[in-house]
Formats: sequence, C-alpha cells, structure tokens
Amino acid sequence: MHATIKDSYQVVIGLEIHIQLLTHSKMFSSDRAEYGALPNTNLSPVTLACPGTLPRVNKKAFDYAIKLGLACGSTITDLNFFARKSYFYPDLPKGFQITQDTTPICQGGFVTIYTNEGVEKAIPLIRMHLEEDTGKSIHGVVEEVTLLDYNRAGTPLLELVTAPAITTGEEAYQFLYEIRKLVRYLDICDGNMEEASLRCDANISVARKGSKQLGVRVEVKNMNSMRNVQLAIAHEIERQIALLEKGEPVIAETRNFQVDSGETISLRAKETASEYRYFPEPDIPPIWVSKEWIESIRKTMPLLPRAYFIKFIEVYGLSEYAASVLTEHKAFAIFFDELCQHTTYYTAAANWLLGPVKGYLNEQSLPLEELPLTVDRFVALITLVESGMVHFSVAANQIFPLLLQQPDITPMAVAEQLDLIQDSDEANLKALIAEVLAAHPEKVVAYKNGKSGLLAMFMGEIMKNSQGKANAPLASKLLESALNSTS
Repeated sequence: MHATIKDSYQVVIGLEIHIQLLTHSKMFSSDRAEYGALPNTNLSPVTLACPGTLPRVNKKAFDYAIKLGLACGSTITDLNFFARKSYFYPDLPKGFQITQDTTPICQGGFVTIYTNEGVEKAIPLIRMHLEEDTGKSIHGVVEEVTLLDYNRAGTPLLELVTAPAITTGEEAYQFLYEIRKLVRYLDICDGNMEEASLRCDANISVARKGSKQLGVRVEVKNMNSMRNVQLAIAHEIERQIALLEKGEPVIAETRNFQVDSGETISLRAKETASEYRYFPEPDIPPIWVSKEWIESIRKTMPLLPRAYFIKFIEVYGLSEYAASVLTEHKAFAIFFDELCQHTTYYTAAANWLLGPVKGYLNEQSLPLEELPLTVDRFVALITLVESGMVHFSVAANQIFPLLLQQPDITPMAVAEQLDLIQDSDEANLKALIAEVLAAHPEKVVAYKNGKSGLLAMFMGEIMKNSQGKANAPLASKLLESALNSTS
C-alpha cells in the first residue's frame, strides 16, 4: 500500500495483555499452577466446578497485582469485588469466568516506551484486573476430535488494558517489551509468550485523519510473540484501510492472526459487555486492600528497569544503547551495578558483559546466574586490562576461557602462567619501534608524506614482533613520537 494512502488515515490501538502470575497454586483453589504437567493432572473438584465446591481467593495473586500497579504508578483499589462473566467455551469448566468487573485492583497509571526515533512516550493504562484463566483446547492430535486439558483452568491472570494511545505496530512491540521487562524484574511472571504465560490481544481501528469519530474496532488474537503482534497490527491496519478505500465497511469482530500467511481471518462476531451478563460473584466476599498491605508490598519492590537505565547513563556514563541492553534482563542489570560498586572502569565493565560474557552465555545457552565467575574475579580481570598489563583481546580469548574452567584461580595467576603480561618498559618498546621503522623506510617516508593510515601497519608489526606483549596504547604513543621526530 502506498505511503500517501496510509498517511491519510489515523490509527488507534489499544492492547489487552494477559499476565499469568507465578503463584504456586491457582486463583481460587489449591491446585498446582505449573506449566508442562501431564494433561488433566492439576485438577480438583473446585477447578472443575463440581456441586458443593467454593472458591477461595489466592492472596499471593493480589500481592503480585499490587506490585505491578505500584511499578506503573496506578491507584490501588481498596475494596475489591469479583464478578461472574458468562461465556461458554468447552475449556471453561464452570461455564463462566470469575473476574473483576467494577472494581479492578489497579486503575490508571502508565508505562513509558521508547519509539524507534528514540523519543519517550507514556502509554496510559485504563485498568488491571484479576481473573482466572481457561483450560486449553487441543486440535489435530486425534482426527476430527478436540481434546481438552484443564490444567491451565483457574490459573491466576492479571489483565492489563491500555488506553487507545498506541498508533503503530512498532509502538505495540515496544510496550510489550517494557511490560515483559517489568513483570520479570518483579518476579511475578516469566514473560514467556511462546508458553502463553504472557498473551496479547490488540484492538485496532482506523479512520480518516481529521475525523471526529473513531473507526470500527477490530480485535486480533493468537499472537504468540512480540514480533507477531507487530506483524498482525501492520496487516490489520492495511486490511482496514483497503476496505475503506473501496467504500466497504469494517466489521466489528474478533480475528485470528495466521503466522504462516501473516494475515488475519475472521473468528467470531465481537462480544459486547451486555453479552457477558456480568453479575456479582456470590461465593467470594469483598477483599479489602489496606494501606498497610500496600506499604508492605512497596517495601519489597526492586529497582526497576527505567531506574537502572537512568542510573547507568547518568551515574556510570554509559550510552543509551549499552544501558538499554544491560537493563533488558534483571540479572545483567544487578550484576553490572554490583561490578560498578567495586571498580570505576564502568565502560570497560559494560563492554565485557555485552561482549565476551554475552557471547559465552549465548553459545552455551546459559543464563547469567550460571556464569562461574564472581564479581571479584571480574573486577580483577577488568583491572588487569585497564591497567595496561594485558591487552583486551588476549584477556578475552585466553584468560577469560581459562577462568571459566578454573574459577578459583585469579586472572593475574593465569596471565603469569601463560606469560601474557604486556611489556610496558619504554626502553624495550623504543627498541622494537626503531627495529620496525628501520625495516620499512619507504613506509616511513609515505607516512610523513600524509599516509597516516600506515600507523596501523606499524603497530601491527610491533605487536607481531613483541608476540602480542607490547603495551599497545603506550607503544602507539611512542610510535607517533618516533615517526614525528624521524628526519
């Protein structure tokens, strides 16, 4: 679609994000809430809604919801009621869902994203409410038969609803990225979209620019990655604009994103609130969230990604890119921050984590928590390089791998054992430089005639002749001095 056509429309997007909470038990029963168990093994009469059973609220789910609310600057609702939401899916044992309707646990707040242009944008939130998950319908295992696994039924969910303030698929991607970081920092959800512990539905509408009315809202489901959310939104925007360009109406409906084709297909007519027939849940009394309860949760709050991001830039002088990558995972942010409590080589510490450390972890498919080196060992390794005793490439390619195998040995011991300590003796370096310059008189003349790029060639020869032991910064300084004084 031509860009000029797309530019004549305004796009409005709101997201509904279902966050599966990392509680040990389900929202209203003591059944285990775990991923990967054998089908229909995490069940009890309460989950199956057998006659005579009564739900009981999971306090830890409230704790986790309050945590995310505090992280987003939301208002925490003090008096909480639950409701029954009626809809009939085969994987919903009760025939209704217990959820919060009129009293969401969190109201308002915002999440700050960074657009592709590097601009901060605050996305307002409407609400977050607690509810229970459905089971799973499994198709294709037995021909023409749908299998039902109720293990997931009753698992605690926190549904986050944004204001319709997102305008592109890229912004939706960034919002999900920030939410995933938040829930992982707070340890309330693993954020794994592939395992459906973090799910996203997008409500999308388009209208002519300048129109006082919003376009017809279409909901898109079945997006199991942030990238798929971005692709689905991009496709749906173009689909709706194409309909309007042809004079055809956009129908309010729920559509499914097809990963293989990159298209959305109609799933069902969009339900309205009246069709859900909400009414108060008679079996659950009101839940009072006191100020003391909220304050007790506030005291457990960790430093959040944005706070680390700002600290890494303003206190440690990192670039926005380095700060962004280091704060992507909580373990990296904590480890880097701890490193900086023991060294002032902040940029060097960041380069080690973003380079050799990340490379090793990716190659071994390991989390940072399984890196065998302590903060003390890392500080010693960084100091060894920054003091000029060992070149970075030598430390990264020879010392670092040995330390991973023998984490109890010190970096200095490895450097001495392998005879890797750099030569910083000026007399020795001057002799090496004189030898290299004498061997390439024509290059010296060319350098003095303006070919400054030859400096790298001279340094390469010096490093080769010294078997990599020459202190490179010092040798470079002495080399330039020698070249400039050569007649």
